Amino acid sequence: MAKVLCVLYDDPIDGHPTAYARDGLPDLAGYPGGQTLPSPKGIDFTPGHLLGSVSGELGLRRFLEERGHTLVVTSDKDGDGSVFDRELPDTDVVISQPFWPAYLTAERIARAPRLKLAVTAGIGSDHVDLDAAIAHGVTVAEVTYCNSISVAEHAVMMILSLVRNYLPSHRTVLDGGWNIADCVSRSYDVEGMHIGTVAAGRIGLAVLRRLKPFDVHLHYTDRHRLPAEVEEELGLTFHADAAAMLPHCDVVTVNAPLHPETEGLFDDRLIATMKRGAYLINTARARIADRDAIVRALESGQLAGYAGDVWYPQPAPADHPWRTMPHHGMTPHISGSSLSAQARYAAGTREILEAWLDGTPIREEYLIVEGGALAGTGAHSYSTRTR
Repeated sequence: MAKVLCVLYDDPIDGHPTAYARDGLPDLAGYPGGQTLPSPKGIDFTPGHLLGSVSGELGLRRFLEERGHTLVVTSDKDGDGSVFDRELPDTDVVISQPFWPAYLTAERIARAPRLKLAVTAGIGSDHVDLDAAIAHGVTVAEVTYCNSISVAEHAVMMILSLVRNYLPSHRTVLDGGWNIADCVSRSYDVEGMHIGTVAAGRIGLAVLRRLKPFDVHLHYTDRHRLPAEVEEELGLTFHADAAAMLPHCDVVTVNAPLHPETEGLFDDRLIATMKRGAYLINTARARIADRDAIVRALESGQLAGYAGDVWYPQPAPADHPWRTMPHHGMTPHISGSSLSAQARYAAGTREILEAWLDGTPIREEYLIVEGGALAGTGAHSYSTRTR
């Protein structure tokens, strides 16, 4: 029998919800491009309920315990003597979310001789040391596409919020004020701006599609160039790399995976090549941007705004400078954890577990590492040169 260790974020301050704002979720036929939604043999949760916190348990307890397996759920993942570290040595499967990652370092993997499967309930497995997973024969899987549209929507929201100076204007209302000049002195129209994405995979392309109706000029850079018909449909301008694209853009959105080629990409030097007063949105991974370079650019006015919901480490400490830097629109890592997305990534996690426990193949698109090598989506997104 298997032991499954699941690391989830804490419940709401007032406890797990007993009622919700809406009575269900819209029905989706599938993902853009034809990939099907998660298709487990069954689910033991109500779509639209809070599943990503410790009491939600991703809806897995009944399924696992009825099969005789053990499920341990905790939010305690960091620091000496954490529940995660205490439970890890005899664990077969680790599940965590990008929003509350259980960092599976090489050292932790070495202390877990029984570990055979690491599942990301969401997308983005950079919290797992992939080289160590390959060396120790650990399969790494994630629920590809489950929250890509959720993140794309969040990115578009942040672009509009920054450019239109929405958050300070809302704060004026909350504070009882009505000074219109203060609100509009940093407010612009998105119409006519040049907007570029660093990476145009599932999320980046979804951002571009959602921005097209705003009558903007769209740019992108990616390791894999999009088909000519897509470029023509959306009026896209392709650039060989970020350095070539950034000087043209008023807004840049980052939608790339984290690997050595992207880590620290947005440093003082690269930011200096951007238009003065450009906006930077990062819903990908915090370490793609140099933490202190972002602060300096906002303080100097080189950047007019920075928004994102990715931090390092996660959760971010109370004194993290991104909490107090000027002209930011930061949120906790929530973009991919809407109640809508949770229903998909909980179902996808169960689908992965069903396959692994039954000894049947895990969907190719869910795989990052398998059989001691990059596989599936991992082989497309990473390489021996970039991971």
